[in-house]
Amino acid sequence: MRLRKFNLQLDPLPATYAPSNKWSNKDMDPVPLDMRTWRWWHIVAYWISDAFNVPTWQLASAMIAVGLGFKASIAAIVVGQLFISIPMTLHGYIGAKLHIPFPVLARSSFGFYFSYFAIVSRVVLACFWFGIQTTTGGNCVREMIKAIWPSFASFPNHLPASSGATSQSMLCYFIYWVIQFPFLLVHPSKIRYLFILKSILTPACGISLMAWAFHKTGGGPIFSNPATLTGSAAAWQWLTGLNSVLGQWSTLAINIGDFTRYARSPREQYVQPFVIPLAFTFIAFMGISVTSASKIIYGEYHWDPLQIIALWGNSPGERAARFWCAFSFTLATLGTNIAANSISAGNDFNALLPRYLNIKRGSILCAFIGGWVLVPWYILASAPRFLGFAGGYTVFLAPIAGVMTSDFYLVKKRKVSVPAMYRPKSIYSYWHGINWRALAAMFVGCIPCFPGFLHNINPAIGNKNVKYMFSISWLYGYFTTAAVYWALSKLFPDTRSLLDSMIYEEDDDNLQDHESIEGVGSDGAPEKRDESTPKGIEAGF
Repeated sequence: MRLRKFNLQLDPLPATYAPSNKWSNKDMDPVPLDMRTWRWWHIVAYWISDAFNVPTWQLASAMIAVGLGFKASIAAIVVGQLFISIPMTLHGYIGAKLHIPFPVLARSSFGFYFSYFAIVSRVVLACFWFGIQTTTGGNCVREMIKAIWPSFASFPNHLPASSGATSQSMLCYFIYWVIQFPFLLVHPSKIRYLFILKSILTPACGISLMAWAFHKTGGGPIFSNPATLTGSAAAWQWLTGLNSVLGQWSTLAINIGDFTRYARSPREQYVQPFVIPLAFTFIAFMGISVTSASKIIYGEYHWDPLQIIALWGNSPGERAARFWCAFSFTLATLGTNIAANSISAGNDFNALLPRYLNIKRGSILCAFIGGWVLVPWYILASAPRFLGFAGGYTVFLAPIAGVMTSDFYLVKKRKVSVPAMYRPKSIYSYWHGINWRALAAMFVGCIPCFPGFLHNINPAIGNKNVKYMFSISWLYGYFTTAAVYWALSKLFPDTRSLLDSMIYEEDDDNLQDHESIEGVGSDGAPEKRDESTPKGIEAGF
């Protein structure tokens, strides 16, 4: 039998728009018709599965613990999800319409080379949060093992305190990392089946926990817990909670197109404005209910569900319940880590080095960098400032989203050229690959909130007043940046990039400059492409 020779280099699709494999590969090219398999119910399953995870549960529950009342906490969740569904739907439409990933789309608004700022920003966060979520998954595995083997709680430790981990936690971390790894090899077009499974199993666990909380407390006391904050303190804490809700999903608000690009048509993703608020509000209601009940049952707030199930006894029924809940949160963490982190990082690494990295290889790279190189267990144990950095990075992500929304809908009015986004010297090269309007708008959107960002990392920097601007950083960054970018583009328009219609094929004179462009013949016309897949990319728009 003849073995197929392994080639480290990757190639684009036969009908690619890129001049060479230096700028694209099959995962970066527009999705062919046969891979556009996502329907609206897959989008629904995606968001239900993403909503149910430990961080979302903790975020909603923590609002109760810091002094907000039940109604105020729920209101922050509802308003936050309504706001975040705006860029989710707008950018989801772009992905479903053009069938291109976020790194390629970013070139049309930021410029071919300035887009790498947005790409690198996101890949760093994706790798970091991959490690953090893997640590959470390891904690879930620990509770599963303890439910089966109670004496595992006294597993001997041979690691020093300075390591930020124990032998027990590292064993569970490694087990979860290994369990998770095979799922990284599944292509995004097929990972929807995992989301369907998770959207069915994990909410059942949340409902069970909420039923337990109501059974233990009778329900009434949960809603009667009074808020401990009043006046302006309560108002600013509410805005801080709202900003946290927005910040938690600000990354996906940018790159949701990495998933909707596999949709059959844009209408498949129109369910997002409805399913996002409903799913997250329901999960928040569960978390807040169980956290409020923990105060009544155990005398203190436990906003981490793993802490609550760890308090259950060792009777057969309680051990079975603990295993079921821990398994559900393990599955929940797995789905979220793949959707929000590994696939996102895979697309970003793909764009940084498309000749050698595709989504699968990028996801594997993320697993090693985020899972081991960044030593997330040490970060969680000893570096709260780094967590502050990650949590506050919405200062940059919201303006990035604002530029993308404003550029596609307000400035270019949805009239963009897909082929030009794959060429370094095209109508989207702007000034040396940088769209200075996007750069200026980013400054306006970031600078006022930057002192609060530094204060969030280290409270010793600046005074406490800077936190007020930081409390509205997402709302300010997104809407202000969008407005400034629109104004600059109206005052100083880049006429080359303003087209009369949307272009899917490369037979238009305005696609590129004809001077010294890779893939362009001496007569100024594009070199002939391999049309073995005729219109396979272009069709179906």
